[in-house]
Amino acid sequence: MDLQISVFLLFSLFTAGHSFSCYECKSLTGSCADQTVKTCPIGSSHCVTSTAVVQFGDTNTKVKAKNCAPACQSVSMNTGHSEVTSSCCNTDQCNARDPPEPVPNGKKCFYCDGKSCSNILSCLGTEDHCIKATVAYGGQSVSVKGCASKSFCDATASVHNVHNIESVSCCEGNLCNGAQSVSQSFLFLCCSLLSSFLLH
Repeated sequence: MDLQISVFLLFSLFTAGHSFSCYECKSLTGSCADQTVKTCPIGSSHCVTSTAVVQFGDTNTKVKAKNCAPACQSVSMNTGHSEVTSSCCNTDQCNARDPPEPVPNGKKCFYCDGKSCSNILSCLGTEDHCIKATVAYGGQSVSVKGCASKSFCDATASVHNVHNIESVSCCEGNLCNGAQSVSQSFLFLCCSLLSSFLLH
C-alpha cells in the first residue's frame, strides 16, 4: 500500500509541473522567423498554424499565425484568389515547423474571378469538396466558389448570417459547384470568410 501511494505521489510531482506550450507568432510577411514559445492557458490542448494568402490585383498578401487553441480542426479552402489553411496538432510545441505545401490532388472545382464563375481550379491537399457561397454586398448577392476540405465544410454550417454571408454549401463531385456568371467583385466575401475563420 505504501508503495502505491509513493508511486502516485511521484507521478503527481512529475506531471503537476508540466504545462502545455506552443509556438506563437503573427506575421504579415508570411514568415514566422521570430516565433516564440508560449505557455498555453489552462484548457488549451492544441497548437495551431494558420495561413491566409489573398491576391489583390497583382499583389499577393500572405498572413501567418501560430498559437494555442482549446480545440482545433485542420481546414483548407481555396477560391482561386484566396487560400486559407489551418493545421492543428496536440503535442508540446508541435507547431514549430510549418506544414508542408499542399500538392494538387486531382479534384477540380469552379471558381469566380469577378467576371465569370466558369473558371476551373485544381484543388490541393485535403480539399476534397467544392464550395459555393453567397454574400450580400452593396444590395446585391455575390457568388464565391472554390475548393474546400470536408472539415472546412463542416465548420461553415454555423456561419450563415455572419458577415453578410447568405448561404454556404459544399458538394463532393468534380465541378459539382456549378458554373454561372457574376457581375460583382467577390473579394468582400473572401475577406469575410477569412476573418470568420482566422479571428474566431
